[in-house]
Amino acid sequence: MKNIFDPKDNQEIIKRIHNLTPESKPLWGKMSVDQMLSHCISPIAVALGIETLKISFPMRMLGRMMKKSWLDAPEFKKNSPTAKEFIRKETYDFELTKNQLIERIQKLGEGFQVVQLEVHPFWGKLNEADWNNLQWKHLDHHLRQFGV
Repeated sequence: MKNIFDPKDNQEIIKRIHNLTPESKPLWGKMSVDQMLSHCISPIAVALGIETLKISFPMRMLGRMMKKSWLDAPEFKKNSPTAKEFIRKETYDFELTKNQLIERIQKLGEGFQVVQLEVHPFWGKLNEADWNNLQWKHLDHHLRQFGV
C-alpha cells in the first residue's frame, strides 16, 4: 500500500486531485465533486487535531469492533457509511476547497509526527500504519469515485 506520510506517494494523491474539475461527476454515490473535496478534509483535520468528533459510547464500541475488518480490506466499499460530521449537503467553492484539501494532504506528507491523535474517537488506538491505511484508503476511495 502507498504511504500518505511519504512525500512521493503524497504527491501522487495530490496529482490525482488536480485531475478533478468542477464538472467531474461521481461514478457512484450522491456527493458532488465540491462536497467530496470538503468531505475528505474532515478526516484529515481530525488526525491533525483541528476538528473533533463526538462519538457515542455504542458507536465507539462498534468502531473498535469494525476496525480490523476495515484495516484489512483492500479498499473501502462503495456507499460506505460515514460520521454525520463528515456528511456534506452544501455547495462549496471548488478551487478553494480543492486547495484546502491539498494543503491538508501536504501536511500529512511531512510525516507521521503531524498526527495529533493516538486514540481515534471511532476506531480507537491507531498506530502509524493504521493512520496511513485509513487516510490513504479514504482518499483513494473518493478519487476513484470521481474517476481519477
